[in-house]
Amino acid sequence: MPENTSIKEEIKIKFKKPKLYRVILNNDDYTSMEFVVEVLVKIFHKNATEATIIMMDVHEKGRGIVGVYPYDIALTKVIQVEEMATEREFPLNASIEEE
Repeated sequence: MPENTSIKEEIKIKFKKPKLYRVILNNDDYTSMEFVVEVLVKIFHKNATEATIIMMDVHEKGRGIVGVYPYDIALTKVIQVEEMATEREFPLNASIEEE
């Protein structure tokens, strides 16, 4: 084998997209509709129209899908919802479902 011969090795790196998770607000009998809209605007950055539509889903269907995120972000959003609800003494909660 000649001295100036080199071996080239090709490395292929495959990146997997992260799994996505739905964040869902769950209805209860005590949380006000106004507070749900406030949560949707502040935590999920929805505009007033989108927030109202989602709030009505929560109210009428028992739950509303708020967004789809990678796990860490979805979990952070759930924690933020529950902290904000606790501060305001509402039992509102959120959950995560795999997409």
